[in-house]
Amino acid sequence: MQPSSTNGGTTSAHGSDFLQLDAEEAPVGGKSAWLAGRLREAMADGRLTVGSILPPTRVLAAELRVSRGVVAEAYRRLSEDGHVEGRRRGGTIVVAVPAVVSPKAPPGTGPSRPSAPVTAEKAAPGTLFVGEPGADVFDMLRAAPARIDFTPGQPDLTVFPRAAWLRAERTVLTELSAENLGYGDPRGTPRLRRAIAGWLARSRGMRTDPDEVLVVAGTAQALTLLHPVLRADGIDGVAVEDPGSLGIRQHLQNGALATPPVPLDGDGVHVEALRATGARAVLLTPAHQFPTGVVTSGERRRELLRWAQDGGLILEDDYDAEHRYDRPPVPALRALLADHVCYMGSVSKLLAPALRIGWVIPPRRHRDALIEIKRFTDLGNAVLPQLVLARLMECGDLERHLRLLRGRHRQRRDAMIEAISEHLPGAVVHGAAAGLHLTVTYRADVPDTELAAAALARGVKCHPLSWHRQLPGPPGIVLGYAATPVGAIAEGVAMLGEALLELA
Repeated sequence: MQPSSTNGGTTSAHGSDFLQLDAEEAPVGGKSAWLAGRLREAMADGRLTVGSILPPTRVLAAELRVSRGVVAEAYRRLSEDGHVEGRRRGGTIVVAVPAVVSPKAPPGTGPSRPSAPVTAEKAAPGTLFVGEPGADVFDMLRAAPARIDFTPGQPDLTVFPRAAWLRAERTVLTELSAENLGYGDPRGTPRLRRAIAGWLARSRGMRTDPDEVLVVAGTAQALTLLHPVLRADGIDGVAVEDPGSLGIRQHLQNGALATPPVPLDGDGVHVEALRATGARAVLLTPAHQFPTGVVTSGERRRELLRWAQDGGLILEDDYDAEHRYDRPPVPALRALLADHVCYMGSVSKLLAPALRIGWVIPPRRHRDALIEIKRFTDLGNAVLPQLVLARLMECGDLERHLRLLRGRHRQRRDAMIEAISEHLPGAVVHGAAAGLHLTVTYRADVPDTELAAAALARGVKCHPLSWHRQLPGPPGIVLGYAATPVGAIAEGVAMLGEALLELA
């Protein structure tokens, strides 16, 4: 049976995709009032938030098959009520919303309410540092209000190379063919894989073929992709450094992998303790251990490689190796034993976490499986940012940005060490030669969670060292300095000293 038609074709649409409006619902002679009412309902129930732009009157009138005057009158009524504002080329914008939905609104017209966002109350000092940290602990800490943020892991985002990024993006768009806008290689664009191979050769002493590189959305996605690959290889647990990153541990546990802890000393993890866990894989941060800053020594590296040659797999997280100040560079473990090391890196600490660009260089035996999982996860990362990053790597802008960051970060690190010496006497600073954070241990018999809670109550965010432990150890705090101006660093450390003195 053919659909009915008024002009020999199919019935044309009478409504608008915008809010699913259909003018046939409007009463005769009351279309403007009906439209204004529907828009108010959408504002009240959250479908139209402050800042939303309404369709142009001509466009909405054509879609609803009404006169333009009907839509203009509805917008005028909303403007008189103070709900919208006309801004010429900026369009008609929602500037305020009604407190409640009209009682005449038909049931089910509004969207289901989203789950409550993390609030400052949820992240209050009284709850955030009580008990074992949950999966959302970092979200809660980010949501907590504070004047000074010593959260570790962020570079100085105020100097993100916007001008260089824009130049590179314009160049890329000028050169970009239409074919490059289609679905690409799930491994990442060949250009970025070549650029990453060159970057790692220059900065990390690694000889890597571009075909070995898999572009991912940061180390977090790399670990998620590895979960099924490891389990298929009969690996049900990954040993981790202790202390070691809570976030990394959570990602592994989310993949149903056990995380037996391995203690470390000034040379790195104890390899005999690693053997004792029975784990066939271990996750390490050998160039700058998180959070202690230890660099795995040459002898310990040789022990680790012997362990790997006996059937072990090393997951190497090279999370901030570029940021070094007072020590020579150390080669990546993968440069020494490629077939037993899965190397992971990203630009999160070099450019910005928001870019979500990283890379994995897996052992040959796991490469195809990882590529397949990446393909069916997202078909590959967004192409345009990959090409822009490749351009920055090729033209030298990324090296120039790194040199700028090193100077600024060194200055802030020095300011933090000086402030700790003044306001936390007797405290011991760990990991000062490189990275974006310091770990500080202290002698006072004060749990570090209590100190972190007291600091947050004063407006200072930091990580208690115990968050990153599974084994017993001395209390401490982990302080990021790279994203905080020098004056705020001194003020924040002074408040930490006051909090510790009050608790001791």
